[in-house]
Amino acid sequence: MKDIIFLQPVFKQMLWGGTRLRTEYGYDIPGGHTGEAWVVSAHSHGDCAIKEGPGAGKTLSWLWKNRPELFGSDGAGQFPLLVKIIDASDDLSIQVHPDDAYARTHENGSMGKTECWYVLDCDPDATIVIGHNAKTRDELRQMVTEKRWGDLIRILPIKKGDFFQIEPGTVHAIRRGTLILETQQNSDITYRLYDYDRLQDGKPRELHIGKSLDVIRCPHRDVPVGGEQTEGDGFSRRCLISCPCYCVEKWDIRTSACLSQDYPFLIVDVLEGEGTADGHPIRKGDHFILPNGYGSCTLSGTLSLITSHVQA
Repeated sequence: MKDIIFLQPVFKQMLWGGTRLRTEYGYDIPGGHTGEAWVVSAHSHGDCAIKEGPGAGKTLSWLWKNRPELFGSDGAGQFPLLVKIIDASDDLSIQVHPDDAYARTHENGSMGKTECWYVLDCDPDATIVIGHNAKTRDELRQMVTEKRWGDLIRILPIKKGDFFQIEPGTVHAIRRGTLILETQQNSDITYRLYDYDRLQDGKPRELHIGKSLDVIRCPHRDVPVGGEQTEGDGFSRRCLISCPCYCVEKWDIRTSACLSQDYPFLIVDVLEGEGTADGHPIRKGDHFILPNGYGSCTLSGTLSLITSHVQA
């Protein structure tokens, strides 16, 4: 049996960040505006360290390159997924991401960015931006040029447990009072369409109007999410999304469950509770990878989990 790979988060200070990553998860955050914890990442902008066991202190990108068999890989390219927890104490910018083809051409060969959001918690009146109201590209361009943001953006109410798939080209924004688990392609490419005319260090943050207009899908169409739910003796399991980039599932474990690791690798994010994974203590805020060929992993306790993997 191979070892479970436990990871240390990397934290990001943001204009809109807060302190819930400390109060909710006990993370040792760097300051009062900590907006993101990159909890499973091999990206150069935030590379998680291995917490314990063989490889302790090495980074996930080092493991990907030097022990590719752990991920069912030949070590070429880059680790394909990135998982974050986002604490939005204030509104994030209105933004959009490119697809793989556009990013390869315009962003030095980067991956594009498909992502999905699981709402961990939110204020009672919290809302989110997903999509826009323009019916044609000409109308989209006109609304942006005239800065008719109130007419353009589509605002939805949200609650804890909601889930959204954000395809490339989707106008979107996480808004204040929201805590999100984001599973995405391993990319850090974001185009800001609008930032509420905020200043950072006395200057407006950079906008990317031209690139945004290039990639925004028009008209907007929501992506159906949610799939089959399985009830087991001691657990329930529900598919949230299965797309070419990843498959994401939600597990609620009442007593115990067996995770069958049949994928190149399996990411496990502990959202609530505490218990064990093959005897290793796990609790809310832990994130780990079951490597290729691990076999079955027995989870015991009262736990809420998100798992993700690439398509085999």
